[in-house]
Parts: sequence; structure tokens; C-alpha cells
Amino acid sequence: MENSKICIIGAGIGGLSTAIRLAATGHQVTVYEANSYPGGKLTELQLGDFRFDAGPSLFTMPSYIEDLFSIAEKDIKDYFQYDQLDIICHYFWEDDTRLKAYANAEDFAEEVEKQLGVPAKEITDTLAASAKKYHLTGTTFLEKSLHKSSTWLSSEVARSITQIPMLTGAVFQSMHKDNQRRLSHPKLVQLFDRFATYNGSNPYKAPGMLNIIPHFEHNIGAFFPKGGMHQITLALYQLAVDLGVKFHFNQTIDKIQIKDKTAVGIQINNEYRAYDKVVSNMDVFPTYKKLLADQSQPHKTLAQPRSTSALIFYWGIKKEFKELGLHNILFSKNYQREFTALDAGTIDEDPTIYINISKKYVPADAPEGCENWFTMINVPANNGQDWETMIAKARTDMIEKIDRTLDINLKELIVCESILDPRSIESKTASYQGALYGTNSNNIFAAFLRHPNFTKKIKDLYFCGGSVHPGGGIPLCLLSGKIVSELIQAS
Repeated sequence: MENSKICIIGAGIGGLSTAIRLAATGHQVTVYEANSYPGGKLTELQLGDFRFDAGPSLFTMPSYIEDLFSIAEKDIKDYFQYDQLDIICHYFWEDDTRLKAYANAEDFAEEVEKQLGVPAKEITDTLAASAKKYHLTGTTFLEKSLHKSSTWLSSEVARSITQIPMLTGAVFQSMHKDNQRRLSHPKLVQLFDRFATYNGSNPYKAPGMLNIIPHFEHNIGAFFPKGGMHQITLALYQLAVDLGVKFHFNQTIDKIQIKDKTAVGIQINNEYRAYDKVVSNMDVFPTYKKLLADQSQPHKTLAQPRSTSALIFYWGIKKEFKELGLHNILFSKNYQREFTALDAGTIDEDPTIYINISKKYVPADAPEGCENWFTMINVPANNGQDWETMIAKARTDMIEKIDRTLDINLKELIVCESILDPRSIESKTASYQGALYGTNSNNIFAAFLRHPNFTKKIKDLYFCGGSVHPGGGIPLCLLSGKIVSELIQAS
């Protein structure tokens, strides 16, 4: 297609990915962002002498970022560098069981055998099964539009369909049932069930096909950018600028202009600006409700249940903990009860706690002898709950649980604090109800019910980011940009 003037609404990771790909192929790209900074959820927070990566903290699939620099014909080393983690996560249970998830699969399997008495082969077989699921279906369902006939007519899909009988357990059983079938120890089942939270879902409801997620982390690897996760945003933003992408910050779009069922531009501050294509990186719900309010609404899609959100306490801690690593999980005693509470719109009194400490790799992120704790639990999306009461109770429950698990008095160690909850997530990122991943994946058709990267009802309008196909999280948001750019190139 001829080079076009393209407007992207939102400078989140999906928007940056789309902008880079389109600019690299010669299109004139302009990005409008309501905030004063790029990156969406992938930003940072400074509290005195403590720096925090404010949003996503796990980095997998660096190849998706490398692709952007390759397409742009730029040397990634001039913008961005990262290290592979030797230990992916430190796991803790309140009965004093501790487990290190080593990056090397054999080392991880040996650790499991040593700590839990489970044959190492259970881990290697489980990771092999995760890899198989990915190789049979991942390229089709993650890297291509599910809503284009060309995808389903490809040889890759034909091959995947022939393998469905081999995946019956994963397709028609829940993640939990699929993990129970493979793993003999309840703590291991809980560990692998946890991957459902990577897209805001419930392992007791989500299909077993989501057990492809461990493949990204354990078979391909987990990584950490030099300088912290926010470096991903800074690198992609600078790359986009170097490619000629124009950014307008503190700019809120009023409306996507539609004429003859075609997107022809945007309205901002009562001013019309014409574009050949419009891409929304804004959550698809407010995109329709605010920017396309006078257009036909995809009611079934917009009514899909939301994913979970997060309650995060950013704590400056005046002590260092050798037993903690970059990523740490303190598991609840009753995992199913925790998800039952989330489904009911509340928070269990014993939630699983995630603690991220970037100081472990970035010494400047906290003063000497201190650590920066990004302390998070999964919480329901905002449906008007009494958040002040819920947050206060959750804070008490979390501190007591950390005290019990690590045998400390955390209250005496907290020197500064900031809080992020579903309401502030929504206000800062326009994520409907503060849901981190748009809709959840709690049924086998969830991937098909997620909004496509385009709409058949309006020409030249596209969608990227975590609320549309293929889903939330850094890797999938990057892939949404790939899908949108390919759709535009083919139009």
C-alpha cells in the first residue's frame, strides 16, 4: 500500500510497537498520549531515594523487542541491553518450604526433587508439554489475527488442527485439572496454576491451553533490562522518535471521526485532524464508549467479564534480605479460596503476595542497606467496592503474612509508601475498571471473544494493546503491534 498518514491513540507498549513498525516501512505516524509520558503501565515511580518500576516487572521474549530494532535497521545495543536471569523466581510457603525456580530446567527439576521429594522428570515432562502446546498453536493464535480467513487457510493452522486430539486434555480441562494430571505434589500444582494470573484469569476455570505460558518463562527464559523495566519504554520511545514518529503528550482525544463507515481522523479540542488510518491503543471499552459513542457498539464483546486487577504497595524498606531475589512469591494456604474471593469481587484474607525488588540488579534503585519492594496481590476489577476498607485490611493481612513467612516485623522497616489500586490504574491508563488485561480467559472461547485488531464495520480503524487480540502483558502487546502493522500493510 502507499505510505499513509496514521494516527495512533495511546503510547503504551502496543502503540509504540505499532508506531515503530509502521514508521520503519515509511508511513507518517503521529501518536497522541493523554499522559505526560510514554509506556502506559510500563512506567516508573520515584519515592525519595527509592525508584520503582511501577508496572509490569517480568521480561520474557526479548526477541519481540529485538525484531523492532531489526525492522528499523538500528543496533539494539545503542538503545537497550538486558541480562538473562539464573533464578527466575523464589517461592515461599508458610510451612517454611522454599523453592528456587532456576532458569536451567535440569537445575529447576533437581531443586524440586530436593525440596519437595518429587521426581525431577515431572518438571522436565511438564515443561516439555508446555513447549509442545506452544509450538503446535502459539504462532497461529498469538502472532496472527484470529479474525481473518487467511489465517485459517494457512498450512500452519491445518497442522495445528490435526494435533487437536493430542491436546484434548488441555483444551477441555481447566489449567488446574491439567496440572493435577501431570504433577503429583499440591505445591507444584499451585506453582504452575499461578501462570493463569499472567493474563488475569482463574486457573480453576481457564482452559489448560494456557499452560503454554510456562514455556515463555522456563524454556525460553526470563530476563531483566539493564537499568530496570522502564528501560523498555525509554528504548522503544527513542527508537520511534529516531524513525520520525511524532508524539503529542497531555493530549486527550475527544472522538474518532467516521465518515461513510470509514475512519478519517480524530477530533481533539474541537479541532478535526485528518488521517488515512486510525489505530487505538486505548482500552477497547472506552474506545467505543467515548471515542466511538455514536457508532454501533460490539455489545457482546464489551460485556465479557474483566480480568483481575492489582493492588500494589511500593515500599521503601530499610533492610536487605539475602533470601529474596528479583522475583518472589509468597503463596496462600488455600489457592482455590483466593480465586473464589476474586470472582466474588473481594480479596481473600490470605492472598498470594508477589514482591519484586529491582535493587537486586539495579543498586541505585534504593539507598545502601535498603531495598525497594514492589509488593502486589491480585484483586478484582473495580465494580464500586469499598476500596478504602478493602485496601486497609489487605495491607494488614499482607504485612502479617510477610512477617510470618520471613520472620520479621515489616512495619518497623517501611520508610515510605505509595499505593496503586484498580481505581488509580483506570484513571492513569484508561483500563476499564482497572482490569490489567482487558477481559479474562476463563473459558475455552475467550481468545475468540476478545476484540479483533480491526472491525469489519469501520474501514481503516485498528486496535492494539492488552485489551484486544492476542492479550495483555508485554510480549502480547508487542505482538498486537505486529498484527496491526501487517493488517495495514495488506490493506
